[in-house]
Parts: sequence; C-alpha cells; structure tokens
Amino acid sequence: MKYEREYSASPSISRSLSRDCDHKKVSGVCGGIAKHFDLPRVVVRIAAIGALIMLPVATAVAYVVASMLLPDSRRR
Repeated sequence: MKYEREYSASPSISRSLSRDCDHKKVSGVCGGIAKHFDLPRVVVRIAAIGALIMLPVATAVAYVVASMLLPDSRRR
C-alpha cells in the first residue's frame, strides 16, 4: 500500500508556519503544523488529542495562543 501525501516538498509551497484555513476542524492550527512539517493531518490531530489528555491546561493554552498568533494561510 502506497501512501501519497497531499502536501509536497516542492519549492512552490510556502514553508512558513500558518493556520490552514482550507483543512481546518477547529481553527486550523493542527493542519498548519502538519503542512509545515509535511506530516499527515490526522497524525498531528491525534498527537494533539493525546497531549490534551495528558497535559490539558498546557495544551489548551498553547492551542489558543497558536490560534491567535499564527496568520491565516489565505492572507498569503
């Protein structure tokens, strides 16, 4: 079974960290992190849920701060 990523490492894609407005569930932070590090979105979302279970306050604060500070991908 071959896995093909939706995001490629081609130079035409901007590698700056931003929220992914096209593939967002809540605010697009996990999608933006996945796009920046070229990872599947589901893996980043599962890791975020795991972190939320283990460290709920720190994860929630980090997510809210990231959603406020990261720019939208549509503004580029």
